[in-house]
Amino acid sequence: MKKYMLLATPLLLLALPGCVRTVASIVTAPVRAGSQIVDWSTTSQSESDRNYGRKMRKQEAREGKERKKADKERREQCRDAGYDNCG
Repeated sequence: MKKYMLLATPLLLLALPGCVRTVASIVTAPVRAGSQIVDWSTTSQSESDRNYGRKMRKQEAREGKERKKADKERREQCRDAGYDNCG
């Protein structure tokens, strides 16, 4: 019986590091999941800056289109009024 114990001990010691890693993974899983949820639910400063930049570019593009349309209408009204220099 003691011979079997002596043979089994090294095998158990070889299996033990795998168990420790598994236990550590199980223990830290809720912490990792919680931090991932917090990361998904909050907006970082870089994300906020990127979203603000996108919003401003869209606004500037919209204003540019409106300005171009207004200039075109102004030139058409000027030509309809009979003016030559409607630049």
